[in-house]
Amino acid sequence: MLNNTLIQKYNVPGPRYTSYPTVPYWDEKNFSTEKWIDTLQKSFKESNSKEGISLYLHLPFCESLCTFCACNKRITKQHNVELVYIETLLKEWQLYLNVLSEKPIIRELHLGGGTPSFFSPKNLIYLLENIFSKAEIHPNKEFSFEGHPNNTTREHLQALYNLGFKRVSFGVQDYDIRVQKAIHRIQPFENVKKVTEIAREIGYESISHDLVFGLPFQDLNKVIHTIKKTEFLQPDRIAFYSYAHVPWIKGVGQRGFKEEDLPSGEIKRELYEKGKELLEKMGYFEIGMDHFSLKSDSLYQSMLNKKIHRNFMGYTSSSTQVMIGLGVSSISDNWYAFAQNVKTIEEYYQKVNDHELPVFRGHILNAEDLFIRRHILNLMCLLETRWENEIIFTNYPEIIERLKEFEADGLIELNENSLIIKEEGRSFIRNICMAFDLRMMKNAPQTKLFSMTV
Repeated sequence: MLNNTLIQKYNVPGPRYTSYPTVPYWDEKNFSTEKWIDTLQKSFKESNSKEGISLYLHLPFCESLCTFCACNKRITKQHNVELVYIETLLKEWQLYLNVLSEKPIIRELHLGGGTPSFFSPKNLIYLLENIFSKAEIHPNKEFSFEGHPNNTTREHLQALYNLGFKRVSFGVQDYDIRVQKAIHRIQPFENVKKVTEIAREIGYESISHDLVFGLPFQDLNKVIHTIKKTEFLQPDRIAFYSYAHVPWIKGVGQRGFKEEDLPSGEIKRELYEKGKELLEKMGYFEIGMDHFSLKSDSLYQSMLNKKIHRNFMGYTSSSTQVMIGLGVSSISDNWYAFAQNVKTIEEYYQKVNDHELPVFRGHILNAEDLFIRRHILNLMCLLETRWENEIIFTNYPEIIERLKEFEADGLIELNENSLIIKEEGRSFIRNICMAFDLRMMKNAPQTKLFSMTV
């Protein structure tokens, strides 16, 4: 178990580092669509023929609101919205194709949301076949999607499998009915069991279950119950996320319960530690932050081979320099720059139909950003990072000063040319990354922007 003194010391608001600089510190004054396209063209030319690109498709519609969810979504039961959205997304894809120098090679593809399985199998086939018709597919492709256990059908699973999808993630969260009612996500174990078994029967190579700790009314017995039920199904991967309670950012969607219904910081950490203990006894290995996998899964193999990568889609077993996000609120990354699409469907439709890339903000990374980004990415993926010629000691004494505190607490091993996160430090990985975060160091947030780190 973790030292409670260290939990109290380091349990502060902090980023999850799906990017660096993190979104609140993007320098939008120096960003423009033209600069985004310039950096994209440069990066694409460097990398497409070598490794291909990644695509993220944001499908935002859900039939009901889950009050724990911080994703960009639109609640509706009207399925006539599907084709209009798909046609607009395909127009956005064409806008990107117009500025790329050659046919893109798709290496990774992920359908997220919202609820991708809100869309009918027929419409998903139409969307993806049109995407693929203007690209090449990498021989080592990795295609995945998020499925809701209550509405993902055999037809969904078979249709996507036929198009090359071999990985699926199902959102479980918690099996206790009181917790499910509080977060407005009621789904019986039988539904999860059914879709998991159908996916296996069809031939999916990696099935993931998303579990969340820190939800309202959760206690130790409820987490143990959920993980024991999960053991019966043996998913290949498990994402064991901390609930990010940020209603000041996400509004009423995260106000489906009272503050006092949430477990305290110490209890929340106990839930994670017990969950981790049980998962490891079940044969799962901790991968980076929040993720566990069986030895047979490609994520574990990529960790061993130090090929694991992390981006806005989470941890992946391969990486590409270019990731293009299509759809409302999607974020794109070409290593040298980030760009985010507009956040409302109406504005998204308007911009795309006006033949404009629907980006509204982003960041062009400078040399210092790129240097820091590499180290944070190494820590998040490999739990270590290295540098040469003592450059970090010479040029960034403030980083070293902050790291020495983690060294004194026994959480890291700090050497002349490297930093290694010890087993005791894994739970504080976000805090250790914050030591490198020069933008936060120079401009501490005046208001709460992030969830708690521990």
